[in-house]
Amino acid sequence: MDNPFRSRTSLLQILATFFLLILLGLINIREVESLGINYGQVANNLPPPDKVLQLLHALKITKARIYDTNPQVLTTFANSNIELIVTVENQMLTTLSDQQQALQWVTSHIRPYFPATNITGIAVGNEIFTDGDTSLMTYLVPAMVNIHAALVKTGLSQFIQVSSPNSLAVLANSYPPSAGNFRTDLNGIMQQFLQFLAATRSPFWINAYPYFAYKDNPNKISLDYVLFNSNQGMVDPYTNLHYDNMLYAQVDAATFAIARMGFNGLEVKISETGWPSKGDSNEIGATLQNAAIYNRNILRRQLLNEGTPLRPNVRLDIYVFALFNEDMKPGPTSERNYGLFQPDGTMAYNVGLLSTTTSSTTDPSSASISLASSAPPMVKQVGYQNLANWMMMFVYFCWHCKR
Repeated sequence: MDNPFRSRTSLLQILATFFLLILLGLINIREVESLGINYGQVANNLPPPDKVLQLLHALKITKARIYDTNPQVLTTFANSNIELIVTVENQMLTTLSDQQQALQWVTSHIRPYFPATNITGIAVGNEIFTDGDTSLMTYLVPAMVNIHAALVKTGLSQFIQVSSPNSLAVLANSYPPSAGNFRTDLNGIMQQFLQFLAATRSPFWINAYPYFAYKDNPNKISLDYVLFNSNQGMVDPYTNLHYDNMLYAQVDAATFAIARMGFNGLEVKISETGWPSKGDSNEIGATLQNAAIYNRNILRRQLLNEGTPLRPNVRLDIYVFALFNEDMKPGPTSERNYGLFQPDGTMAYNVGLLSTTTSSTTDPSSASISLASSAPPMVKQVGYQNLANWMMMFVYFCWHCKR
């Protein structure tokens, strides 16, 4: 005769395991909130900011970066849970190298919106050290110093960091990562730049695109290595650190370069990374499939809160480029095809952020996260508290059914 207590215990063990799997799915959903996205607007067909905000909420994304201080975006994002990085356009650096102009800029572009809009960072320019207008370099650090001073004066410096994203082209060497060092022609200005970051405890932002390395040398660089797929990777001969993807190697190369300048404590974060879903005939690797794989694998790594081999215990912050395809961006076809979404809100490809069918930004709130489809369907449809209550009732019901 079966022991009823043993049967009941067995049933409860099965139920506990089942609901543990559900909760693991919930944990995964919540952890993806650490992901950042670049919300570019070089297009004439994008949805209005209120629809974009709905889409970000549906994706459970809580960090975004814009490339200006668009008042409509700043107003719309007020009282949301979005942490926003805003940008000083490159052409403004000359003006903001004047202290009074910088104070006026902060007073008119930042102060009216904060704290309702959670502005957490100001990117002063973008890729200034590799911009075609080399004269801008001399204005970068003075502009950053003045903006920070204005934040101090307005009582905002403890909430808002000031930095400037850099292209990987600031490095003279990036392979192996331990050989990373800056271009010698940048040594003087880079020293000042890093000194400012260290003094204000701000991160070193880098725009890192393994796609470019692969495109330029597809015969020597493994596609699996740049896409985060399974591969043998590489071992840095000087540190014996193993790298299974190029992005982490690029980040550590920047970290080594910074250390060579005497600034060991600076944190490196990725302000942009992505993969184009379409390109010209000479843009090898720019395909829908590769873009989906790259960004899906980025998301999976974010769920693990990973660090790089050099700093395994420091989670690497990543802002994916970009939210939308932008039809007015100049340059090759790839430049207009980095978006996870089309302007009408449909997915350019599915990286796992949307579980089903968000056909348009008219109703993005109907979408939900299920990265790699790891969460059961019920997780997408009920709230955390309701699910917990339901679990307790279900266990209670099953217990009494066995009595």
